Formats: sequence, structure tokens, C-alpha cells
Amino acid sequence: MRHKASLDANHTEIVAALRQVGATVVDLAKVGKGCPDILVGFRGKTYLMEIKTKTGYVRATQEQFFRSWNGGHIAVVRSVDDAYNVLTMDGL
Repeated sequence: MRHKASLDANHTEIVAALRQVGATVVDLAKVGKGCPDILVGFRGKTYLMEIKTKTGYVRATQEQFFRSWNGGHIAVVRSVDDAYNVLTMDGL
């Protein structure tokens, strides 16, 4: 079942914060089929991030996408701090 593409309340804030620290962000929220919300490039690395609110849940299609992805970093982020932590997990 296809869910209507909608942005979580914190989506705009997280994207803006990532761009402010120099990340390149491509919004993928309307792609659907479990694809994460944003593609982020930062210091030569690529990250896929699924944005959720504090109480938001990962749908089955998203879990399936995450399990099948074999192309680098993928994470669920619920805040600006979560997104920054993803960028710094490799000691950047």
C-alpha cells in the first residue's frame, strides 16, 4: 500500500541544519517505495537518512529498503543532533 508522501514536522529543520554545515542535500521524500527522505553528501561520503519525529515509526517498506541497501551509510534521524551524529560517526 502506497502511503501519501508527506514531510515530518522536523524535515525542513534537519535539511537546513545539514546545509548550514556544508552538506549537500537532495530531497527524496516523494520517491516512495521505502526510499529514505534525503540523500546527503558530506566530506566525500554519501549518506541516506530517513527523517522521523520522536514518535514516528519506520514502515515495513522502509525496513525492507534498509535491509536491501548495499551502498553505504543509512540511518533514521529524529533530530538535528541525530543527523550531525551520522555525519560524525566516522570521526569527521
